[in-house]
Amino acid sequence: MDSMMRHNTMIIFIGFMMWTACLAAPMQCHFNSQALCEYEGKQYSMGESWMEQGCIQCTCLHPVGVGCCETVHQPVDFPAWCEVRVETLTCQVTLVMTSDPRLLCIPGENNIDPRHGAINMNLAG
Repeated sequence: MDSMMRHNTMIIFIGFMMWTACLAAPMQCHFNSQALCEYEGKQYSMGESWMEQGCIQCTCLHPVGVGCCETVHQPVDFPAWCEVRVETLTCQVTLVMTSDPRLLCIPGENNIDPRHGAINMNLAG
């Protein structure tokens, strides 16, 4: 009975940690009580984690299921002429100009919408 209580306490603790981690950032988490602790043919044990496509980290909560959370913190307050790009292999987030995604977008009070021709380019020469 003591090991069962310890097991249930561990499940509650892991679930609470996932829930609080997702509250701290604008990310989404989900729990699937029917899921198996398996990904791409590999079996996982209680407490082990793996990374799924789309920068989603899942944790095995066997025997009660699998919990998964997004790992990417996407910016929410940036100018309309910028867009968010997420590198799927590294899960790195970059803010780029919508008109030219090769250029980084750095929000700030001196950053003016480039569509209006208001950017002053100072070239050293």
